[in-house]
Amino acid sequence: MGSGCIKVTKYFLFLFNLLFLILGAVILGFGIWILVDKTSFIAVLQMSSPSLKTGAYILIGVGALTMYFTCLMIILLAQIAAALVIYFQKEKLKVELSDIVVDLIENYDPSDEEKRNLQDAWDYVQTQIACCGWTGAKQWENNEILRNKSNTEYPCSCSNRSKDLVEGRGFCNLEDPLNGTATSADWPVHEQGCMDGVEEWLKDNLGIILGVCTGVAVIELLGMILSISLCKNIHSEDYTKVPKS
Repeated sequence: MGSGCIKVTKYFLFLFNLLFLILGAVILGFGIWILVDKTSFIAVLQMSSPSLKTGAYILIGVGALTMYFTCLMIILLAQIAAALVIYFQKEKLKVELSDIVVDLIENYDPSDEEKRNLQDAWDYVQTQIACCGWTGAKQWENNEILRNKSNTEYPCSCSNRSKDLVEGRGFCNLEDPLNGTATSADWPVHEQGCMDGVEEWLKDNLGIILGVCTGVAVIELLGMILSISLCKNIHSEDYTKVPKS
């Protein structure tokens, strides 16, 4: 009976290790995605705040170490640290994000290849969330290029017309501007700013990150308990096999 229980425990330990490997790969991939993704809002976030990059590096480290069962305790502590960093830095992240988006809007230039990835990421956000600017379309009136053209153009990614979204980036020409000048009120764009949508996006994704980390932590605790139990059983069994003099 004892030997059978040990075999079952060994199989469970193997399954736990396999699960740790998979979860570690998922966390590792998520951290790498945060750092290298250039086509979504993640690019705006990771370029706007060192604290998010720190969190991404922690996730990468956690994912890599999860593949080694002997590092479970270190991983657990690292996960708690990462969750605390993200939680307590969220207000700082919000301020940094606001500053970077305002600067991005004011200096947006489709011909600037150095900022192409960041600008494309913001265009993607405005298109997907159906919003315009951080607090509203009026912020785009501060863009230097649009200002020089008397606002007779507008950001295509803000448009509420499907034909403008084909390009999805850069500026679109306003049809029949009055007296050769216009304001954001004349643009066929979404009125809502992206701030509310972005905050909701952050809350949703923060919950996912914390949920995954919590789930992994619980499984790791179960794995550690199982490994301790297995070690005790193995030692007990080995001692009983020692020949008596």
